[in-house]
Amino acid sequence: MPIFITLLNWTDQGVRDYKDTPKRYEVFSAALQKLGCKLLNIYWTVGPYDIVVILEAPDDETATAALLQLGGVGNVRTTSMRAFGREEIDRIIAKAAG
Repeated sequence: MPIFITLLNWTDQGVRDYKDTPKRYEVFSAALQKLGCKLLNIYWTVGPYDIVVILEAPDDETATAALLQLGGVGNVRTTSMRAFGREEIDRIIAKAAG
């Protein structure tokens, strides 16, 4: 399944309720499972982003739906990237090389 790396920043609402972040993590993980996604890892970070999420989704549309649900709650804003593993990038390079 495709992997997505998502960088999150807390909104004003999210940082006000920072103590709830472990609980919000559990709710998000359960919501992902309902959509057929899997939360592979989460890191709370220091720097330009507050949280880094690595998730697996069946396709781009499902990942986007999950992240829209997350953002819709109002605690975070997201920036997402599709990640490619070694086998995937080998196939991509083979296609590009013709």
